[in-house]
Amino acid sequence: MKILFIASELNPLAKVGGLGDVAGALPLALKKLGADIRIALPKYGVIDEKKYPCELVAKDIKIKIGREEEKINLYKTELGEEKVIVYLIDNKKYLGEDGVYFEKTAFCGSFAEIKRFLFFTHAVFSLIEKLDWQPEIIHCNDWHTSFLPVFLKMKSKIKDKKLKTLLTIHNLANQGRWNAQEIFDFLGLKGDETESLGKRQLGSYGEDLNLMQQGILNADFINTVSPTYAREILTKPYFGRGFKETLLKRRNNFVGILNGLDTETFNPETDPYIKRNYSFRNPEIKKENKIYLEKKLGLKVDPDVPLFALVSRLTFQKGIELVVNGLKNLRDFDFRAVFLGVGEERYEESIKNLAKKFPGKIAAEIKYDSQLAQEIYAGADFFLMPSKFEPCGLTQLIALRYGAIPIVRRVGGLADTIKNIRVKKRFLNFLKRIEGNGFVLREYDADKFVKVLKRATSFYQNKDLWRRLQIKAMEEDHSWQQSAGEYLELYEKILQT
Repeated sequence: MKILFIASELNPLAKVGGLGDVAGALPLALKKLGADIRIALPKYGVIDEKKYPCELVAKDIKIKIGREEEKINLYKTELGEEKVIVYLIDNKKYLGEDGVYFEKTAFCGSFAEIKRFLFFTHAVFSLIEKLDWQPEIIHCNDWHTSFLPVFLKMKSKIKDKKLKTLLTIHNLANQGRWNAQEIFDFLGLKGDETESLGKRQLGSYGEDLNLMQQGILNADFINTVSPTYAREILTKPYFGRGFKETLLKRRNNFVGILNGLDTETFNPETDPYIKRNYSFRNPEIKKENKIYLEKKLGLKVDPDVPLFALVSRLTFQKGIELVVNGLKNLRDFDFRAVFLGVGEERYEESIKNLAKKFPGKIAAEIKYDSQLAQEIYAGADFFLMPSKFEPCGLTQLIALRYGAIPIVRRVGGLADTIKNIRVKKRFLNFLKRIEGNGFVLREYDADKFVKVLKRATSFYQNKDLWRRLQIKAMEEDHSWQQSAGEYLELYEKILQT
């Protein structure tokens, strides 16, 4: 089985968020299970070629897109111990500058970004034509590559090869939407080449074309990244983000597969970026990472006071208001808190103001820093994620791995991975049995969130119970093995249709 996995980001070459983590781990897990899988990625200027040497495969390949003629170069490198081949498409005009995304939130916000990923997606066909290796399935990810099934229907040479497509929706809120006529002009299309191109939405500048919607309508199969999120977007308008009816049309070709975690990269026992390595066998060492982190961030050092953490893009999705207001109202408890992330200015400002109001108690790191993120996971006692919606989420899985107990809202993949902690008081010789692995908020309500925070801190005060809870969380298996097997089964199903 030959799969070409195409994505806008890839850990560790060019990572921004969870999509990059998935792209950097799922193909490796699939190859371990016997799949012949390769990856295609834009050759961004931010890729460090000293760390990831790139071999030139083909040079000056001409690509016609609309009225323009561009040239691309093809490079390749390898990923992981499995040596998964990564093809890098090089074009300075569209792919080389300004990092991965143009917006701090990573949400589509400009025509330049639309053109960047349409160009990349279009160039994938030139990549295929130049290789001896030919895929049977192209696995597309999010709006950035979701127009590929449309291109495929318009390319007879490729279509004759019976190439199949899978589109994975990582976040339905990020849709790749822009004025239809501008997109058609860029691509040199009339707008009637496929039936789906007639699907328009009213936008700020007239009629918009939605690239995510085009992928949903044209891919052979669609999946999203957790079973609960799959149900939510089919049944609840808020979660469907305007796509409920579109998805209902494809419900027979739609499924939710829960994301896994790269347990080799995210492993406190071997992590090179944290102060002291530890595991579920010696969780008491985690406290040394906490002391180190508090000193580093200028917090008042007290290893016996709970440390809350939030590592996230600062967007409307992530429940930032609940966290800010909740910590303001946690007056009866001494605590420490650290925020790490960038995003919408209003959230950046509210977090910075909170840190100013509580100096030595709350730290605001408004930036992207992958090493500091690892240090935070290793030092934190609690991880905050009360999202309005969450397709899957990986950070709560990383937090579990590092013994930082998640405090989440019961939505999407959070509902699938985090179960509310309960203590059974009578078990065997009257030992307390812990069920669940986090603290769960049902409603998006500030007062109820404060109650959850207080409940969590009460558990922290019972040191024996807390130690057992950390060990239980760290022992859980959230690796990619099971999910990768589900993807292999899905690929087989797609090839049989």
